[in-house]
Amino acid sequence: MQIKLSNLISIVIIVLSFGVALYFYPSLPDTIVSHWGSQGEPNGQSSKAFGLFFMPILITVLTGLFLLIPKIDPLKKNIEEFRDSFDWFIVAFGAFMLYVYVLTVVWNAGYLFNMIKFMAPAFALLFYYVGVMIGRTKRNYFIGIRTPWTLANDKVWEKTHKLGGLLFKISALVILLVYYNTCLGLVSFVAYLVIVSIFLIVYSYYEFTKQKTN
Repeated sequence: MQIKLSNLISIVIIVLSFGVALYFYPSLPDTIVSHWGSQGEPNGQSSKAFGLFFMPILITVLTGLFLLIPKIDPLKKNIEEFRDSFDWFIVAFGAFMLYVYVLTVVWNAGYLFNMIKFMAPAFALLFYYVGVMIGRTKRNYFIGIRTPWTLANDKVWEKTHKLGGLLFKISALVILLVYYNTCLGLVSFVAYLVIVSIFLIVYSYYEFTKQKTN
């Protein structure tokens, strides 16, 4: 059976993450920094074994769960219509997790930098691609903006996700505009996501009622 390129890359990402853990394990101290605050300051620690191997295990588990979704969704035929976009989202998400993991390991190896500022561009790229994928999704129970009204009507799903995809792409720009002020940037970005989420819920209800009256 021929393996998809996207799936092959996901496997490579998993192997690389474990490779990083094994390579750096002998040289890092027994306790390493594993968490940073909103201004990029280290504020949490863990044992070396947990800090090095938790992320590779998490990447492996999440990749497996993502690959399982198209097989168990009752509307799996709809997922097949945007399957390529979803498969490449799995790659993008895995690459993002690997990037964050490598930043963490490099920081603990003695190369100090502002973690939040290094993470911001990667966050922006991930959210932009999420916007691309959302704009291509078809009605399903796992992927996308799942409200009672989008799940009940294909047209409501399509309109909500077309708008949602645009707003998620804009979120990438929001990250890049505010990331230099890490404290304000985090608050601004979270506020933006909350507003967008509430707006899309209301919008899906509005479109559903409009469909009912037509």
